[in-house]
Formats: sequence, C-alpha cells, structure tokens
Amino acid sequence: MLDTHSFKTRLIGRKAELYRRLHKIEGDLLETPNPDAEERATERENDEVLEGLGNSGLGELAAIEAALNRIEAGTFGTCAKCGDPISPKRLEAVPHAALCEECIRG
Repeated sequence: MLDTHSFKTRLIGRKAELYRRLHKIEGDLLETPNPDAEERATERENDEVLEGLGNSGLGELAAIEAALNRIEAGTFGTCAKCGDPISPKRLEAVPHAALCEECIRG
C-alpha cells in the first residue's frame, strides 16, 4: 500500500516551489527593457529561455494537480492507461507520474 500522505506532501511542496519560480519568471519577463540595443538582444534571448522554463513549469503544475486529484479519488499509483500499479520506484522518481513504465515505453 502506498503512503499517499507522503506523496501528497511532496507534491504540494513541489507545487509551491513551482509557483514561486513562475512568479519570479513572470517578474523577470515584465522588467523594463535595457535601452542598449546589444543588451536588448541578449535580454530577448534570455526571455525566450525564461518562457520555455515557464511553459515547462506550467506543464509540471498541471501534472501535479492531476496527481493530487488522483490521490483524492483513490487512484494514485494506478496507471491511467492500463490500470496496473505504477512501481513505487517510478513514483519516488516522478511523484506525479500517471503512467507505468510499460505504458510510457509505448
């Protein structure tokens, strides 16, 4: 039997960390551009990287929310595709995993 309480605690902690990181990214993206053209070009490149990190963070947030919903529904640790248990080893590595290793491989 999985200790869903510990997974829930980890997921909530990661969620809070992601919200802090996304808030910082948003603040960085809203900064006034540098008047120097060369610096602006560098800032634009940095903004693209920040946007990519932000999008990745949003995707992870969605996966965390789904995992928290599975905990509430009593289906956490069960593969969403085949219905088999997700290995504890996989859940330790990726607590928001929705698929077992077999289904991930295709």
